[in-house]
Amino acid sequence: MFGIVRPCRHVMCKGLYADWMGHLCGLCLALRDEHGHLSRLVTNYDGLLVSVLTEAQSPTSTSRRRAGPCALRGFKGADVVESEGVRLAASVSLLLAAGKVSDHVADGDGVYARRPVAAGATRLAGRWSSAGTAMAGTLGFDPTPLTAAADRQTLLERAPAQAPPGSSAAPRLRELTGPTEDAVAAAFAHTAVLAGKPHNREALEAAGRGFGKLAHLIDAVEDLADDRESGAYNPLAATGTGLDEARRHCDAAHAELRAAVDELDLPRPGLTRALLVRETGSAVSRAFATAGTHGTGHPPGHAPGDPGAPPGGRPPKQDPGGLLSLACAALTCCTCGLYRPAWDEDREGSFCERFDCSGYDCCGNCGNCCSCCSGEDGCGCDGCDCGCN
Repeated sequence: MFGIVRPCRHVMCKGLYADWMGHLCGLCLALRDEHGHLSRLVTNYDGLLVSVLTEAQSPTSTSRRRAGPCALRGFKGADVVESEGVRLAASVSLLLAAGKVSDHVADGDGVYARRPVAAGATRLAGRWSSAGTAMAGTLGFDPTPLTAAADRQTLLERAPAQAPPGSSAAPRLRELTGPTEDAVAAAFAHTAVLAGKPHNREALEAAGRGFGKLAHLIDAVEDLADDRESGAYNPLAATGTGLDEARRHCDAAHAELRAAVDELDLPRPGLTRALLVRETGSAVSRAFATAGTHGTGHPPGHAPGDPGAPPGGRPPKQDPGGLLSLACAALTCCTCGLYRPAWDEDREGSFCERFDCSGYDCCGNCGNCCSCCSGEDGCGCDGCDCGCN
């Protein structure tokens, strides 16, 4: 549920990381307060972007409230975001989770192939879908693109069963990413309504389509080896798309996303640019750096200097599988993704190591953060205490 945007304190300006945590904790508490503790499981980093976008379009900071101590913050209090943007993020997260669970049940993935598990998961998905739809209604948001995305995706994925990859009857890759693109575009566009910036709507829709395409493709790249081994559906395999071509699609989508963000009227652009431009670029490199390692146990080959290569030619640490992997996955879930095992955390830290720098500033540049915070490049960072070192 944590998505492709996974910022951490090692690669993000201190002030922006604190802002991001304010949105994350605000989303978690909004889900708890309105839908109970179990709903906190749907906390979604990508869904959280609608809260960030809503605040970015406002000339002043979104209202905060003081939250009590939490184990995930080292039993410290925090100022968390409380706004319509956070409630929209909660609605989107519930709907995305409902669609994801329904998709697993339909495909019979893993434990979902067992009837008791499938029945319970179906009921839970129904509750989350109803809750997300009701919350969307209070915000004037039409959730149809999100609720319909899973059904559209299922229909598209069933087509290759009757048509070989590459044939005229088989869906093209662009068609397969369409439902995700439409869903994200709708959610991003509604932030313009909440922020009172209707002129941003078109650019937000373009940004949503670019981000939705990236999210779909990155997920496919990361799962490709495992899906081939298990025989599960994968859009790249279904359309006969190789990793080189998939990388070109990702780079094109990232360029579209960056161009759309540049068009936005954002009085507070710092966190939005850090997440939607730099972090998505890192997500692409991370996905292709480890593409083909799952299931095979062997890292892919990379030429020196390749943007996806691990530092110093060292292969990334591999997920050991078994009980250790299961325990770490459970701990990651219980901490909303703030804890990550070494084989996942190293992928983030390698970006700093690769360029031999002391950290990244809020524009994603290697080196001294204060040059960015002084106003260069329109970063929008508040103050100079970026904590890059």
